[in-house]
Amino acid sequence: MNIYETDQLLAEYLLFHYGEDNDILPWPGGPADALHYPVRCVTECFDVKSLPPKARALDLGCAVGRSTFELARHCAEVIGIDYSQRFITAATQLRDQRELPYLRRDEGDLSTPSVARISADIDCHRVHFERGDALDLRADLGTFDAILMANLIDRLNDPRRLLERLPSLVNPGGQVVIASPYTWMRDFTPRENWLGGFEQDGQRRPTRDALQSTLEPHFTLLKTSNQPLLIREHVRKYQWSVAETTTWRRH
Repeated sequence: MNIYETDQLLAEYLLFHYGEDNDILPWPGGPADALHYPVRCVTECFDVKSLPPKARALDLGCAVGRSTFELARHCAEVIGIDYSQRFITAATQLRDQRELPYLRRDEGDLSTPSVARISADIDCHRVHFERGDALDLRADLGTFDAILMANLIDRLNDPRRLLERLPSLVNPGGQVVIASPYTWMRDFTPRENWLGGFEQDGQRRPTRDALQSTLEPHFTLLKTSNQPLLIREHVRKYQWSVAETTTWRRH
């Protein structure tokens, strides 16, 4: 079974995206700078002030949608696409009802009732969610002024195919943000399709090099940053990662 369709992963991601700080990280001295990752992917990685008044945005690999809603603060239309039907169903319910109950896991079979909520100042009418494959996007998707791909490329079978399609999806002057911890795993991506994380001809090949060689004919690299993120599995166990983010502008 796809792990992204399970109750456990759905609850973990709802907490990751919408949980209160103390619910995610109740421990003093914990990595508090890793909170709010889905929000930071928008506020710290895009130049939101330069987006056009009626900007269209695409959140590709949107999971349960927090970044999608955050993009709606700055864009007139936002489409969130994810491969997981469970995630898309949850995100759509949040859009329609502005809240969604779930159980956050504490220890073993013990859990605490929680509610994911959408801020009242977000216009949910600007947001649409749909299930889709990042490597097989529908042809009539249109073009965008902002595209976010957070924690996506290292979960695709052939990430270079998506990178090669990006120029046709982005308006001139539009921005693309790619955020990833570059956790290349054969379970998701065949070794021959990794963008980086290996040696070739005696040279180390980091993922950034492949991003630049593939994107630079059509995009200019505006900035990079390191964005920590924290996913709580239960109250005493966490995944702490650091994503590298690259922000690109279409020529």
